[in-house]
Amino acid sequence: MAQPFLLHLSAAAIALLAGSACSNRANQSASVADNTPAALPAATPRYWHQGKAEISVFDVEQRRYGQMRRAQQVNVLVTEDFSAQKQVKLDTPEAAGLDRTPVLKINALRRFLTGMYDYSIMMSVFSPIDTLDHRALKASWSIQDWCGQVFAQANQQADNAYRFRQFSYFEREGDTDQTLRPDLLEDELWTALRLHPGRFENREKINLLPSLLFFRFQHLPLQAHEASLRIENGEKESVLRVQYRSLPRQLRIRFETAWPHRILGWEETDNGQITTRATLRRIRMSDYWNQNDNASEALRDSLQLQFFR
Repeated sequence: MAQPFLLHLSAAAIALLAGSACSNRANQSASVADNTPAALPAATPRYWHQGKAEISVFDVEQRRYGQMRRAQQVNVLVTEDFSAQKQVKLDTPEAAGLDRTPVLKINALRRFLTGMYDYSIMMSVFSPIDTLDHRALKASWSIQDWCGQVFAQANQQADNAYRFRQFSYFEREGDTDQTLRPDLLEDELWTALRLHPGRFENREKINLLPSLLFFRFQHLPLQAHEASLRIENGEKESVLRVQYRSLPRQLRIRFETAWPHRILGWEETDNGQITTRATLRRIRMSDYWNQNDNASEALRDSLQLQFFR
């Protein structure tokens, strides 16, 4: 767990700490397969502080209605100034005072076809970066298909609680408002791994809330479940393994051993079947918000976007 002196680390200091933490990993488990994409760009000491977002494109196999579908996911990660009180992006950070909280944000967008119609899924998670073991301040999810849409949002509250609000067109899911107290959200692993993967190396017992997409596709009520988290360290690539004790669910996330711990792929297994398998294909840093004119549309081809038309 993070110590008090880690509360205000610079990007360079984080890089230095991550490097030293990884320096002795070559002598650890060598069983992790080296599937690192050859075209991964070099990381700079100011990786998260260069005025750009990291855009990663994954080839995905997604099980839906008993069949595997070809899908694509785009992960957009970027730092921004967040309001700890309102839990929204600040318009004027310089005027926010102590309410200003730098976060690492992920917007994960997945699209795939089911027969003649399509699915569009988006997840957003906001994780503080001033302390290496803070939980996400906020997370939100939306799922759209031709039948309708589902939207959910989790806001961190006092006493380690989250307020979960869900709005759905399914009667049994309904519109709900409840308080849950998980130790961690499965969906915040994507940002937590990027900031400090070492915090998961010895977590044999944790109260973990599975992915909201799992609950949506299984039509189950939101509930945290006991799980174990374990990291297998390799020289270039490491793996985070999540094993639930009371659910037939496993998650395996591959990531760079060295900072900035970029995600290389993942695999989800539910009820003995692979439900999601993803592999990194393209990655780049970009100030995409400045590339919104018609001429910039050609930049999409370099990312080989297929389902985002």
